[in-house]
Amino acid sequence: MTTDATPELLSPAGNWDCARAAVAAGADAIYFGLPAFNARLRADNFTAEDLPELMQFLHRHGVKGFVAMNTLVFTGELEAAAEQLRLIASAGVDALIIQDLGLAKMARELAPEVELHASTQMTITSPEGLRFVESLFPLDRAVLARELSIREIERFPQSDTTPLEVFVHGALCVAYSGQCLTSESLGQRSANRGECAQACRMPYELVVDGETTEMGEVRYLLSPQDLAAVDVIPDLVRAGVKSYKIEGRLKSPEYVAAVTRVYRKALDAAIDQTESAVTDADRYALEMTFSRGLTSGWLAGTDHPYLTHGRFGKKRGPLLGTVTEAQNGWIRLDVPPDEQSPPLKAGDGVVFDAGENRDLEQGASIWKIENDRIIFHRTYSGINFDRIRPGVTLYKTSDPALESEIRKFWKNAKLTPKKTALHLTVEGSPGSPLTLSSSFEVERSTFDVRCSSETPLQPAANRPLATETLIAQLGRLGDTDYELASLDNRLQGDCHLPLSELNRLRRQLVAALQSDGARTSVRPGTPAATTHHHLLPPSTSHSSPATPAEPALSVLCRTLPQVEAALEAGVQIIYCDFEDPRRYKDAVALKSGSDAGLHLATPRILKPGETGYLKLIERAAPDGLLLRNLAGLEYYKDRSEFVKTADFSLNVANPITARVLMESAGLDRLTVSYDLNISQVLDLLRGAPADWFELTLHQHMPLFHMEHCVFCTFMSEGTTYKDCGRPCEKHVVHLRDRVGQLHRLQADVGCRNTLFNGRAQTGARFLPALLDTGLSRFRIELLDEDRDAASRTIGAYQALIRGERDPADLLEEVTALEKLGVTEGTLR
Repeated sequence: MTTDATPELLSPAGNWDCARAAVAAGADAIYFGLPAFNARLRADNFTAEDLPELMQFLHRHGVKGFVAMNTLVFTGELEAAAEQLRLIASAGVDALIIQDLGLAKMARELAPEVELHASTQMTITSPEGLRFVESLFPLDRAVLARELSIREIERFPQSDTTPLEVFVHGALCVAYSGQCLTSESLGQRSANRGECAQACRMPYELVVDGETTEMGEVRYLLSPQDLAAVDVIPDLVRAGVKSYKIEGRLKSPEYVAAVTRVYRKALDAAIDQTESAVTDADRYALEMTFSRGLTSGWLAGTDHPYLTHGRFGKKRGPLLGTVTEAQNGWIRLDVPPDEQSPPLKAGDGVVFDAGENRDLEQGASIWKIENDRIIFHRTYSGINFDRIRPGVTLYKTSDPALESEIRKFWKNAKLTPKKTALHLTVEGSPGSPLTLSSSFEVERSTFDVRCSSETPLQPAANRPLATETLIAQLGRLGDTDYELASLDNRLQGDCHLPLSELNRLRRQLVAALQSDGARTSVRPGTPAATTHHHLLPPSTSHSSPATPAEPALSVLCRTLPQVEAALEAGVQIIYCDFEDPRRYKDAVALKSGSDAGLHLATPRILKPGETGYLKLIERAAPDGLLLRNLAGLEYYKDRSEFVKTADFSLNVANPITARVLMESAGLDRLTVSYDLNISQVLDLLRGAPADWFELTLHQHMPLFHMEHCVFCTFMSEGTTYKDCGRPCEKHVVHLRDRVGQLHRLQADVGCRNTLFNGRAQTGARFLPALLDTGLSRFRIELLDEDRDAASRTIGAYQALIRGERDPADLLEEVTALEKLGVTEGTLR
């Protein structure tokens, strides 16, 4: 575990230029990806060949390098992932940022000398969730979910626990990281695999009780403004946060340089407990380099409209004013009476916000400014001035002069290599050589250097070697990579040695330091094991059992009438996932006289102080639990009286992750990750015992699971659940996407919203192949079906798994039942 408590500024780097910009601007560390297993596959990323040179460059300048391997790893990729871990370890990388629990286990085995950081993709939202991960393997850092407030962060223990990292600037995902299935469900581009399609930045219509709500220019209902926590850095330092992370591996080196140097100022001032040196010009630079509007995100607490205004999803920049007059080629602005209005000059880029389709909005560079008229070139600007009318707002989108200044800053910066501190020991006595020695660590490698004078020490007649003389001569290290930090003078008696010999010793010491022979121990703890195979389940050759278990169907219900339909159909395992867990006791009461098992689902997210929901579930006396988060695993891991199933949100995508969870959380079964297609599902089932798993055969895929409440933001005048009037309890709400598809929106007990795919997903066609692996547990999940529709859907799938119905016939019936259609979705 990391012990250095000094706060660290962590900057993104998608390429070499961004790495140099981050170093020039004062980053303590950078994080970057390789071509595989990172959540920003669209970034340039570094290659395996780049790694040694990159790490040498970083370490020479006192900067650490972290590799992001923050995606899920599929069964067929374990060998490639193991090879990448070995490569990373050999290149001297300082830390790994990892999402997949199985990959993290591999990293501790194959690269124990590299720090292990739990990615925000692990969805660590509470101290209990962090404790569970800490119980699996030693952890050097945890990157917390971006939805936590400072008060919630303060509830994480600050001693005897893992150091914490928090995002402080950049784009915000509307969904909890690691819990977004939108890109996967709608386009087979998984966000958990680095292929986010940014569906949250698209326009949506709000449909309430079947009627489309007229909302004018408010169409970007799921697009948060960007995070800028520069003003709360002192609060985060007081909360004990170790690392301050800037988002932006897809951004330019100018963005990296500008943002890093502003946060360098803010963090240094917070560490020194002095007034922040961040200026209005710095804030302007933050807004100009990239922003969709800047907020402090969730750090200051819940204020839903503050985070997501819904008017645009693209880069904006600062507001310049409102158009008061527009002629062919020029405009006048009504500028707000604010001394901090952004500067405006010829060459700056602007965009006109007329509340129209953002794909059609107009923008151009300013040609010149005359008095109060802003003039555009009539030919080359491309602006249709017939569309520019008074009342249109104008935003500044680019500042070439600022960009040029930032570019010159990072390109021309003289990067001074960080010198290694030498702690020297001087020993000897008259008649013996003078001996210099230094033992220290560089990049987790131990160096032990020792050299002796060629001539022995002589008794000093009148001017013995004093400590001051030794420091003066041995400290003359000039342009070398070293500087004298301390000198321990252990000379015995009054000794003399010519200064020329001291100078020769100094040069000999430097030469020895720079030689490979100085290294006496390379990375203690490097394991003898060179494979990950011992981490796999005991047997990985799982053929179909001689007597396969009878296929069984479980049903997840979201209403009491659905529970009644499942009981009436004789379903043996019924999962309940209610918005209000206080109604769970009513569901358990319904099974009176039935031998069905009632299993209750935990919320997807538990934040600090929310374990009371788990106690409420426990008091309902269920037969089993559907565990959906790390905190739930920790809370119930020693409770054997419940049948425990880990849900899809735990992201089980390979046999090592499956084994880690089964053994560490005391689980009875696992739900197969929704990120897997059918071939990857089959690989998983062949790589671990099939009787560990349950597969969801029918469902409305949960697209976004988010702290952002659409109900509160766009259907009330409130800011939190305290004053929103609870429209979620009074209305049926859908969001209509750009292609006309309706998606159901629901809130949970914590006011978190889930947007469900309007089209149901079925894996009926793949049932024979799944049965061949020995898999016998299948689930269907109901959404908003009434009792009759629920009964028909349950009956159709019961007949399918009994072999009484052909998948094609089932598809026709289920399609008729599902008003918005059916797809094979992620399994395809």
